[in-house]
Amino acid sequence: MNLTEILNNRYSVKEFDVTKKISDSDFQQIKNILRLSPSSVNLQPWHFIIANTAEGKERVAKGTQGFFKFNTPKVLDASHTIVIAARTDADESYMKRVLEQEDKDGRFAAQEFKDQMHGGRMLFANIHRYDLKDLPHWMEKQVYLNMGTLLLGAAALGIDAVPMEGVDVKALDEEFGLREKGFTALAVVSLGYRKDTDFNAKLPKSRFSEETIITQL
Repeated sequence: MNLTEILNNRYSVKEFDVTKKISDSDFQQIKNILRLSPSSVNLQPWHFIIANTAEGKERVAKGTQGFFKFNTPKVLDASHTIVIAARTDADESYMKRVLEQEDKDGRFAAQEFKDQMHGGRMLFANIHRYDLKDLPHWMEKQVYLNMGTLLLGAAALGIDAVPMEGVDVKALDEEFGLREKGFTALAVVSLGYRKDTDFNAKLPKSRFSEETIITQL
C-alpha cells in the first residue's frame, strides 16, 4: 500500500456512478472502520444511520431539501450514505456502559484498573462539562476523528466518498428521531464510485507545502 498515492487519489466526489455498488465484503470493512475508530478516553460518542436502498437514501435526502438541494444527487446516486451523529450527553450511566463493555472485552486484569479507568474517564468528562463547559463540542470532535478515519479507510479500499456538512441536521434529527435517542446529526458521508464526468476528479490536488505547514525540531 502506498499511502501517498491513496491520499492523492481521494477527493470529494461531486458525481457518483449509480451503476456501481460497494460489495458486501468491502462495506463490512467500512462498518469495522466506524466501530474501531479512535476517540478520547474510548468514549465512542457516535451513532451511524446507513442507507443503501432507494427508500433509505430518500429518507436521508430529506436533509438536503431547500437550500441544501445541491447535495441531493450525492445522497441518491451514491452506493451507501451514512448519517453521522454525536451523543448530546455522556452521563455516568453511559460511562458505565462503556466501562462494562471494556470489562467484557478483557481490558482489566484487576478491579483496581477498572476503577482507575472509570475515574479517569469521568475526570476528563467533568473537565469538559463543568470547567470548559464544552462537553457536546468535545464529543463532536471525537466523532470528527471517526469521520476522518472513515474517509482514509474508504480511500484505501478504493471507495470514493464525499463528506457533507451542507445538510439540514434538524430535519435529519426529526426524520430519524435522533434527539429522543440522545443523539444529534452532524454530517452525512456518501460512499460509492466516481462518475467519469466528475470534474473534480480531473483537477490537480492543492495543498500547502511541507515547509508551510510543518515545523520539524
